[in-house]
Amino acid sequence: MKMFILSCVVLLSFPWESNAFVPFLDGGKGMPKLYDGWFNDQIAKQAATAMSKAIAAGNTKIEINFPPVPNVEEVRFGTPLNQQFGTNIVAKNLKVDGGYKPGSDISRQLIAYSNIYWAKKLAGAASGTKSVAVITTEPVRFSTIKSMGGLTRSGMVMSEKARQEARNDECVICINPGGEETWDRLVSAHTTPSSCFVVLNNAYSTSYDLGNKRGYEEAYYLKRISKGWVFRAFPGDWEAYIEKPDGSVELLKSYKTKPSLREVSALVRDESFKRYAINNDRWSKGFGGRL
Repeated sequence: MKMFILSCVVLLSFPWESNAFVPFLDGGKGMPKLYDGWFNDQIAKQAATAMSKAIAAGNTKIEINFPPVPNVEEVRFGTPLNQQFGTNIVAKNLKVDGGYKPGSDISRQLIAYSNIYWAKKLAGAASGTKSVAVITTEPVRFSTIKSMGGLTRSGMVMSEKARQEARNDECVICINPGGEETWDRLVSAHTTPSSCFVVLNNAYSTSYDLGNKRGYEEAYYLKRISKGWVFRAFPGDWEAYIEKPDGSVELLKSYKTKPSLREVSALVRDESFKRYAINNDRWSKGFGGRL
């Protein structure tokens, strides 16, 4: 009895923290926890594992897409969660000159610097390649970043320098390249036949659907839809999740092949309305605190 009471005291003395260590080398199964996955390496582990498996399976053209910061829609307003991510994760990991401060480059271009952070996290997944490059279309001053990890070179998309530095047996991580009709042209410009090309967090879609229509393997995919999320980690199924009023999620359906955005959105939206009517709005008073 004394031991039981002592155990209860110990548990109460050490409350669970949101950035607790993820107890799996691969980040575990299912979509990452909101919003801890951005802080505790769960997304990094899941995405790196999926990318490594996709490359090992022979894929040389890959897409990885997930929100680069916890609250993408509010990034311009500097929500506390985004500020915490920029300060404690991105700026510290990249060792950005001056850190995250009001008016700094990283505070004004948090998504751009966050994507470099994610590329750095993915660099180790490029097994079988001699080097890993990162190129971007976004406003990043690479001279202010002092820790690039396994990224052996960096540059701007379609710059003469970045094109001339293409190497054999290299993995090129291309951040936010734009419309997918340009992707193959970028592959030709920035890689050699022995290289692989990874599109990371493309923010622009011309298909208005899930993933891409160019044949790039969607190795890791996490997209917010109305009332929920779509998730996929190679080689697993596509999954539709409903987001509940308390911020937790529940798997509604798995798909062996990629569903259409219209199909999965209707499923999640209709189920949300059946359960909660209009009381499942993350912008409503009482629900917005988690943002």
